[in-house]
Amino acid sequence: MNVESFNLDHRTVKAPYIRLADRKQLPHGDVIVKYDVRFTQPNSGHLDMKTIHSVEHLFAEKSRNHSAQVIDFSPMGCQTGFYLILQGEPAYDEVLDLVEKTLTDITAADEVPAANEVQCGWGANHSLEGAQEAAAQFLAQRDEWSQVTA
Repeated sequence: MNVESFNLDHRTVKAPYIRLADRKQLPHGDVIVKYDVRFTQPNSGHLDMKTIHSVEHLFAEKSRNHSAQVIDFSPMGCQTGFYLILQGEPAYDEVLDLVEKTLTDITAADEVPAANEVQCGWGANHSLEGAQEAAAQFLAQRDEWSQVTA
């Protein structure tokens, strides 16, 4: 299939993990990479929408304090994780460090940025506590992030 994740056997992966999901070379030679940042086990768990929405806002804002390579951080429709899109080809350990630093920032945040109806399309749909809990759980399993399959 055309979508890389549709070719991934979701029964064989073991969340949490961070894996390179795609690499594209653009027409003028620039490279972008997409990482699958999987928080919960596919088809057996998921993050609730307020948590996902808040992690998205917090990660989008906080990650740019650690890297100018961040293009986007967007939730998966299945609610099990996010796609992190970066400019260039940072080393895998640099990606892990970026995620770790950003999630650590999330655990210390005192608000969800842009969680209002002026800056967000559903400003009332946020949970700082949910985002912090999800970030803390992901961080607690840091040693497992590189192991994609059981």
